[in-house]
Amino acid sequence: MKLPATRLLIIAGALILAACQSKTTPISTSMNTKQKPENAVASIAKIAQKCWFQSGDKAFKTYRMANEVSSFSGQPRILLVPRKNPGGLPLLVVQAEQKGDVASGKFTNINAFGPLLQTTTGKRALGDVNRWNRGETSCN
Repeated sequence: MKLPATRLLIIAGALILAACQSKTTPISTSMNTKQKPENAVASIAKIAQKCWFQSGDKAFKTYRMANEVSSFSGQPRILLVPRKNPGGLPLLVVQAEQKGDVASGKFTNINAFGPLLQTTTGKRALGDVNRWNRGETSCN
């Protein structure tokens, strides 16, 4: 089957454009703790509320935090959403899930992901979450 020249040009152009697209790898993190998932997320949420929002931190001024610690899915989480659109898509998700079994030992895996992690504020938030997961409670 022979394709018309215009169709070949369109396909070639689409392939060239696809090759030029930036190939950014999504940033996420995964860490473990011995706390129960609800306790781990509640602890991180409490410190995040104090450090990011109650302190008036300018880096987080355009965001709002939504807690979903009591999750029926077994994956409690906190979400950072746009302040002016609290029903919008989350920009940062910090989620916990119990893993392991009786033989290997149970633990909680905490994941942080979302488009905010591509920004300077997101990288800082990721450092904060990692630090708070290790038991530190400082805001800096």
